[in-house]
Amino acid sequence: MTDAGPPVLQTIGLSKSFGGLAAVRNVSLTLARGELHAVIGPNGAGKSTLVNLLSGAVAPTAGQIRLDDHDITRMPEHARAHIGLARSFQRTNILPSLTVLENVRLAVQAVSVPARRSLTSPKRATELVERAAAALMRAGLAHGHGRVAGTLAHGQQRQLEIAMALAAQPKVLLLDEPLAGMGPEEGERVAALLKSIAVEHAVLLIEHDMDFVFAVADRLTVLVEGAVLATGHPEDVRRNAEVQAAYLGGHA
Repeated sequence: MTDAGPPVLQTIGLSKSFGGLAAVRNVSLTLARGELHAVIGPNGAGKSTLVNLLSGAVAPTAGQIRLDDHDITRMPEHARAHIGLARSFQRTNILPSLTVLENVRLAVQAVSVPARRSLTSPKRATELVERAAAALMRAGLAHGHGRVAGTLAHGQQRQLEIAMALAAQPKVLLLDEPLAGMGPEEGERVAALLKSIAVEHAVLLIEHDMDFVFAVADRLTVLVEGAVLATGHPEDVRRNAEVQAAYLGGHA
């Protein structure tokens, strides 16, 4: 990544409490186009809650979220998808009985066709398929459009989910543990894919695989007990004594 430009996504004092539990506490971070920003931390640090806040799946208790300098803090999840936020989940979120192409076509349709409008236009249907095919190519799944999604290997299913996110033509990609359940070879393929995607998008990811994180991330934010312990270049974070004591341990 070159020097980061203005933030595409920004949080200011973002907090979320569930009853008496503060899951996210006063988190401020920025994400720029062309940047792959990884959020790491021990279990229960608030990482997935942070992604849920950014995507609109849960509402914050306090603070602000801005996309391209527009306040989206109270914007519902589906509306955020329409203006440039896309996400993946810890567990693969595909329709296993449909084909690869059908999965991505439905993702395109969800953000480009109003719910009240039926797909009666052959031209419109062709456009959706073309956009879906382009997203599959971008995600490294140019072949096998007709395969049933549930028959794909786990790593390919994760690639399919990334293609479904890319189909929305997002400004920001939120990826929650994209390497979960993968072997080394699958992980290397997805790592290369994410680095190439980050050239044209702003990517924020949650990940436990430290080797992967330090290999691909432009910046790291470390969460501990819901609060930011450190943010910066991966090597600076690796050398941070507080981070070593709280989380990295042998990875330092």
